[in-house]
Amino acid sequence: MDVVELNKNTIIQKFRRHDSDTGSPEVQVALLTSRIKLLTEHLKVHKKDFDSRRGLLMLVGQRRRLLDFLKREDEKRYVKVIRELGIRK
Repeated sequence: MDVVELNKNTIIQKFRRHDSDTGSPEVQVALLTSRIKLLTEHLKVHKKDFDSRRGLLMLVGQRRRLLDFLKREDEKRYVKVIRELGIRK
């Protein structure tokens, strides 16, 4: 296993709702947040990489939609994810 796969498995284990959960909104938001952080660091070094910037904006939009869904369905879970990931002030 490489570093990215280990990181992904760690995130899934931390945010899953039950033993076989890999696709709940919480897990998806956590995985997207991890990718967003990696891309943000990449773009700090490579300022003119506009293709990656577009990908980053698409990931942020997807995460926003998942968070809106989660907030609409169960606000307690939404607040918990936001607090654990530290993505809102």
